[in-house]
Amino acid sequence: MSGFVDLGIELPARPGALADFGAVLGAARVSLEGGGVFTHGGVGVAHYLVADGERAASALASAGLGRATVSPVVMLRLDQEAPGELGRFARRVADADIDILVQYSDHDGRLVLVVPPDRRDDCAEIARRWDTERATRPQ
Repeated sequence: MSGFVDLGIELPARPGALADFGAVLGAARVSLEGGGVFTHGGVGVAHYLVADGERAASALASAGLGRATVSPVVMLRLDQEAPGELGRFARRVADADIDILVQYSDHDGRLVLVVPPDRRDDCAEIARRWDTERATRPQ
């Protein structure tokens, strides 16, 4: 496991919401290691990779920005130069009947996935097998 977790929170769709989010986490000395925020249906949905999810969630709640969720993640590398890698890996996860709830990349180019907590270990095993196969593929 990476030691990182996903920090998820709904932010109001208003100018400054992301600035407030970033300022609160900066003051709490929480570094964002990947992720993003998107507005959908009038709500900003943010998911970021952090090392200390509980500290981040506590800081956001104390600042009145709402209740954040902290979720374990599965991380792996895809071959960025090979078209279709995301689809091939996601198909393996889907074939195992695992729902991908959130997907983004970290600052080091690794794929970050949030799946239902009861399926995290199964998804991590699929990722381990993928990494082993990737390491043995001819370059």
